[in-house]
Amino acid sequence: MPTPASQPDRLAGLTSPAGLATLADLEAAIVACRACPRLVEWRERAAREKVARFRHWTYWGRPVPGYGDPGARLVVLGLAPAAHGGNRTGRVFTGDRSGDVLFAAMHRAGLSNQPTSVSADDGLRLQGAWVAAAVRCAPPANRPLPAERDRCLPFLVRELQLLPDARVLVALGAFGWDGALRALGVLGHAVRPLPRFGHGAEARIGPWTLVGCYHPSQQNTFTGRLTPGMLDDVLARACALAGLQGAPSAGAAGAAVARAGRAADAHTGESAKEV
Repeated sequence: MPTPASQPDRLAGLTSPAGLATLADLEAAIVACRACPRLVEWRERAAREKVARFRHWTYWGRPVPGYGDPGARLVVLGLAPAAHGGNRTGRVFTGDRSGDVLFAAMHRAGLSNQPTSVSADDGLRLQGAWVAAAVRCAPPANRPLPAERDRCLPFLVRELQLLPDARVLVALGAFGWDGALRALGVLGHAVRPLPRFGHGAEARIGPWTLVGCYHPSQQNTFTGRLTPGMLDDVLARACALAGLQGAPSAGAAGAAVARAGRAADAHTGESAKEV
């Protein structure tokens, strides 16, 4: 795990208040980034070639910034945009099956005004929450390289600094957990010994509490590795830690959501296959 002293000097401009002063500045810097040639080529090729079900869409085809409430008290961190999800719509977790599951759960937890997220102009509003990805471009096979992960890290570091009320991080999958630990280490918080990822795992790191959750990928939700009730429980715990009103554990309602999700028309793109 990198420590602040071991980070390249390139972090200094992004992590200083004089570098990127607002979330709008950060968003502009993320959207303009072309630092990773492999990711640039992949995201732009996906935007050109599309898939049949989205052939009429004009794809975003650029890095995808975080999204949510600037006064957020909790941050949900995933892996990366899907090639035909966030890379298409321009908003993280929007337009893919993972987002279907995630935003439905966030709605049940009182963190969003609606349970669906299909386009950047669909009226979705987050309340007390911010959603981001550790890597901002869609990677081939949903697997960013370590160098690509590291180039994106300053964006997450600055994002956390620009969310001053946030003190709870919900990491979706092991990659999100690792990204959160790296960012908190850069911010000067002790991350040794390294806490291990697990669903429902918690780690106190400086003023932050990190909470682990299996990624809401198709692989995990279709196999039952992650159920709506399990996701609801994690978000309820995160809301309690953040001082927000959380949702009750999902019982029969959660099972109904799972059945509805499997029966829904497959209008979304692929999502990251991680645990």
